[in-house]
Amino acid sequence: MKDETEPLSRRDAMVVLASAPGDVLERLWRESGLPDEGTALRGPETGLVALRGRIGGGGAPFNFGEATVTRASVKLPTGEVGHAYSLGREREKARISATLDALRQRTEFAPDVNAKILLPLRQSSHETDEQRRAETAATRVDFFTMTRGED
Repeated sequence: MKDETEPLSRRDAMVVLASAPGDVLERLWRESGLPDEGTALRGPETGLVALRGRIGGGGAPFNFGEATVTRASVKLPTGEVGHAYSLGREREKARISATLDALRQRTEFAPDVNAKILLPLRQSSHETDEQRRAETAATRVDFFTMTRGED
C-alpha cells in the first residue's frame, strides 16, 4: 500500500474526488482557502451513462442499465483545465472536483490540494471501509461439514 502522505497520481486523485461525499468535499473546499477563480468550460451537467455487465464475469456483455452521472470542466485564468465526473446529480461537487483537478496542475497549489482535501478524503474513505469490514466480519458465519466415517 502507498504511503498515506505521498501525493496522489491524477487518476487516484480523481477516484478520491468522485467517491467522496459531496457535503464533506464542499466543507473541506470552503475550509481550504484555495482560490475559486475558474470559469466553466462544460457544465456542470447531468446525464445518463449505459452500464454493461457480464454473467459470471466472463460471459457475453449485455446492457445492464443506466446510471446518472454529473460532469464538469473548468479552466483557470492561467490556462489549466480540470475535468471531473461523479455518480449522481451533485453539480457543485462536480464543479469543485474539476476546479481541484485544475489547481493540482499548478505547482503552488498542488501541495495544499493534496494536504487539505485529498489526503483527508482518502483517510476518511479508509476509515469507513475498515468500519464496514469490521461490521461485516462480526456477522460472519463459518460453515463446515462433518463426515460420519462411512465411506
